[in-house]
Amino acid sequence: MHGYNVGGMNNKITVNFTSGNIWKTMLLYSLPLFGSAFIQQLYSLVDLLVVGNFAQEGALAVDAIGNATVVINILLAFALGVNGGCSVIVAEHFGKSDNKRVRETVNTAFIAFSVLCVLLMVAAFGCAKPAMQALSVHGSYFDDCLAYFYIYAGSLPFVFFYNLGCGICSALGDSKTPFIFLVVSSVLNIALDLLFVKVFHMDVAGAAWATFISQTISCILTMIVLARKLGSIKSEHKPKVFDAQLLKALTVASVPVILQQSFVSVGNFFVNKRINIIGEDATTGFTAAFKLICMSTMSVVSMTNGLANFISQNKAAGKIDRIRKSFWILLLYSMTVSIAFLIIFVLFPEPLTRLFVQSGKLTEQAMAYSVQYLTLVSCFLPVVCVKIVADGAVRGSGGNVGFTVSTFSDLVLRVLLVYTLTGAGWGFKGVCWAWDIGWSISTVIAVVFLFISFRKLKKYSCAV
Repeated sequence: MHGYNVGGMNNKITVNFTSGNIWKTMLLYSLPLFGSAFIQQLYSLVDLLVVGNFAQEGALAVDAIGNATVVINILLAFALGVNGGCSVIVAEHFGKSDNKRVRETVNTAFIAFSVLCVLLMVAAFGCAKPAMQALSVHGSYFDDCLAYFYIYAGSLPFVFFYNLGCGICSALGDSKTPFIFLVVSSVLNIALDLLFVKVFHMDVAGAAWATFISQTISCILTMIVLARKLGSIKSEHKPKVFDAQLLKALTVASVPVILQQSFVSVGNFFVNKRINIIGEDATTGFTAAFKLICMSTMSVVSMTNGLANFISQNKAAGKIDRIRKSFWILLLYSMTVSIAFLIIFVLFPEPLTRLFVQSGKLTEQAMAYSVQYLTLVSCFLPVVCVKIVADGAVRGSGGNVGFTVSTFSDLVLRVLLVYTLTGAGWGFKGVCWAWDIGWSISTVIAVVFLFISFRKLKKYSCAV
């Protein structure tokens, strides 16, 4: 890959995006990001697969993990926000070759987000039971759902620092190292899932502990490599341990990403509540299908985090012409991924569903719900791909307001449509079409903000 440097020194520890072939750079940088997101989604998918096939009550265990994950995703929204916000600020200072501010940004981020993590853990343990009750979790799997959530919440520090470390590594141009460590921990996760659930019969709790241990190891490995990278970034003056101005910048950059993920998670909370009311078959079918759809969308989201870093570095360096090109190139790469998922989901909805719950434990109605959701929603994956890439470009350009409005509209539309369409007699089909219609409208909004951001960049270029 062209353009490796550390503050002007030749070194393969970091990558400068302000020079070199954009097609090649974006491809080599985005592939590990895609792989990381894909494998992270496999964590929860493997949990479903193992408990669905080997737990004593397979379908109920799937429902327990599915509902617990709805609340867990609200916590993960903060971890992903930390990743996205910190990476943009680090990339900006790295693009300016300001090594002192790079180190100060990292120092400030670790202190501030450690405090945030502690507060979230306290809130998680205190609000878990009321949250599950508000979600209308069925009594048949309520205790398993709560146990899974408690164990996962205990792993939150490792989730936080893994995501923070990945964000910093990515901002410095290294998307490969976190990916390699994630592969290692994923293999371990699968092995532990089988050991705890199939051999020791720990069921849902076993799946949670497998994820806990795997995430811990992934975090530790990432921190070791990050320490080495930061040690190689030298500055003439000693960096501050904490900087209030940088904290403000980190907050401004992180909050839109946190809100984006939170909006989606809160929206899914209300959607799951509605689906739980429809019945256990609807919950089982939706949980399996939704996990697969999430795998496709989160893979694209992760790739656009790389786009945001690319744009941030080039904007700081005043190379605006590279920004437009990078958007269209990543849109092409992301669209290829989305179409591939679409084809797989439409052609193989039943086999994919059976991966998670054995046929003897899966009712015909639950299968019908899963197939319906996969086939109807996956057809709109290319549409939401445009929205996700546009959002990433807007965020990297500094358009935090537009990014937030685009995301909020997606949430509101989807929740309102789910309740409106199911209430109008559409049943479970209303849930599916709520996704499709909501995605379509919010994509139009995202594209509008993209044009606004690019116009501002053009003026910025003239000023520079």
